Amino acid sequence: MHASKKSPAVQQHKTLALDYVSTHREIVEKCKSGNRRAQFELYRLYSKAMYNVCLRMVRQEQDAEDLLQNAFVDVFTKLDSFRYQSSIGAWIKRIVVNNCINHLKRNRLLVEELNESGSEIQAEDELPIPGLSVEVVKKALEKLPDGYRVVFSLYLLEGYDHKEIAEILDITEATSKSQYSRAKKKVRDLIIEEQSFKECS
Repeated sequence: MHASKKSPAVQQHKTLALDYVSTHREIVEKCKSGNRRAQFELYRLYSKAMYNVCLRMVRQEQDAEDLLQNAFVDVFTKLDSFRYQSSIGAWIKRIVVNNCINHLKRNRLLVEELNESGSEIQAEDELPIPGLSVEVVKKALEKLPDGYRVVFSLYLLEGYDHKEIAEILDITEATSKSQYSRAKKKVRDLIIEEQSFKECS
């Protein structure tokens, strides 16, 4: 009896998954041994994307820059604990997000708890808005209260699920879902309001 062969598609998927987790492995290992050039290269590879994460989370450019630097200090301090269970980018992002969350908590980030009324948005709020652009959404996002903005950013832009967000923010999954629904509705309202203002002016 012959052992069944795995299809090329399955083999390719496994190879891609392995490559994803092992991305920049050589650089990471050099960083672990204290190689300054490798550390600079790792920073160069990820600093821009991580700065954008910080900026989406905290809004203020100076705060975002400070948090980015603090996060990379943590990255290089904790790098020996990185075991390639995820990609290095995902690992760095988690450290960056945690730094942002701690900053917001120190500055009294408020996440409203779930209540019985008005927690879910209606179907009409899901309708697409014509003329949307990244800049329009970004502008609306900046106007959200911290709690809404953080959950919205973590879920929609950073790719965390509600269970992960609940753990990061120390809230319930229901609260995370509620915050996201309300944030999404608020973003939509802000965009419509902005578009109406432009049409009238």
